[in-house]
Amino acid sequence: MKNPWILLLLLVPMSARAQTRADSVLIGRVLVAEDRRDSTDASLAEGLRHDDPRVRLIARRAVWRIRDPLFVARDSLPPASPPPAWPEPAWRLRYRALAARRTDCEAMRAALADSAWQVRLRAAGVSDARCGADSAFVRVLTGWVDALPRGAARRAGGVSWHAGAHAQLALARIAPAQARARLGRLATHPDWHVRLYAARAAAVLNDTPRLHTFARDRDGNVQEAAIDALAKLVGHAADDVYLRALQGDSAQAVRAAAIALKGSPLPTARAAANAVFERWVRRANASEKDVRVALLEAAGRPASDDRPPPLRTDLPLDAVALALGKEARVRVTMSPAAGGGSFVVRMRGDLAPVMSARILALVRARYYDGGNWHRVEPDFVIQGAGPGTNEYVGYAHYLRDELATVAHPRGTVGMSTRAHDTGDAQWFINLKANPTLVRDYTVFAEVVEGIGVVDGIMEGDVVATMRVEPPAR
Repeated sequence: MKNPWILLLLLVPMSARAQTRADSVLIGRVLVAEDRRDSTDASLAEGLRHDDPRVRLIARRAVWRIRDPLFVARDSLPPASPPPAWPEPAWRLRYRALAARRTDCEAMRAALADSAWQVRLRAAGVSDARCGADSAFVRVLTGWVDALPRGAARRAGGVSWHAGAHAQLALARIAPAQARARLGRLATHPDWHVRLYAARAAAVLNDTPRLHTFARDRDGNVQEAAIDALAKLVGHAADDVYLRALQGDSAQAVRAAAIALKGSPLPTARAAANAVFERWVRRANASEKDVRVALLEAAGRPASDDRPPPLRTDLPLDAVALALGKEARVRVTMSPAAGGGSFVVRMRGDLAPVMSARILALVRARYYDGGNWHRVEPDFVIQGAGPGTNEYVGYAHYLRDELATVAHPRGTVGMSTRAHDTGDAQWFINLKANPTLVRDYTVFAEVVEGIGVVDGIMEGDVVATMRVEPPAR
């Protein structure tokens, strides 16, 4: 028998399976101790002595997680039930093959007409500069840019702004004259994603006047791209741009500006960064740590001076029930303008009861409605779903890691972090098996329905709603 623990649990009478109020209270105390990383809590020892093997297991796991943030002893636990095994879409093999064929311009030109847009965009992105001499290849890309729509709506399986924006960036690398001729139109496009790619293209083209304009864009992602590029191209010669950007409210742009200002010769730079740091401390958002640390470094102060808000210490509503095996599912419905469709995830309370319960509370509070998938890597993960559109801002309170034995197979849902115990409530969904993530990232759910919708999500797609599914009857 490969898993004697599961057999043992099945043989334990229902009345002994932590169903009493006292046992549930004890499990709640153990979960709170784990979430607080409090190794002195008496509930841990009490749980380790309990008659019910499930209570002992939860207590032992808590002790090990508290002692070791990497939870290297996880393999000593009983194997968790595996997530569903999802087959790969056929196009992903073609997607993977492109990087090795980037200098084969005939093959890359054929990939621009692939049935899957993920493959087409990949071909544009990885093509070698020598393909700029292939007039047919360049003609396809310029056609994508010239056909760029004003709106962002797309049908399932199609694209909207994606083709023209990716093509512009590719042209900047392989046919700069064609890219320069089209940059102005993209620079004033109403959709910020297009302006973001235009800013990246301007960086490739070394177009510093255009980058100065992009650094004043109304969208923080565009500002970030422009500031990063200016810092590389002109360094502290653009310190006035960075100082102005510090006064904004976009986490990603302020962070980029602070990094660019570090070591500035301007006598006012350190004082300005210090004042802005205090403003971001008052925002009391733990997940904005990277912004605060960048500001501290620009001010000449150590990162240890950061003052994040305190962690939440309450026990979420469903945590105990989830730890004891309660099933909970969430349906994610995509916006019609993002191709529509929906998929369902099942929470893994057996692995991460506190995190799963906090996510359910956010779903019920409509936190994710209208969220944006800001990161899409078709052979790795998609990330986002929350109200932010970047890596540097999320939920105001950190979510603790609850690392476990599931090794991030395809379809599992993990928690975005900046370091251990810094969950920001952004989701990432593994589009392929990513076993290297098991060391650092918590799996809190798994896709159980609609994996094709997940595979079809494109950068910038919006979540219409997330809703907890009613219990099965």
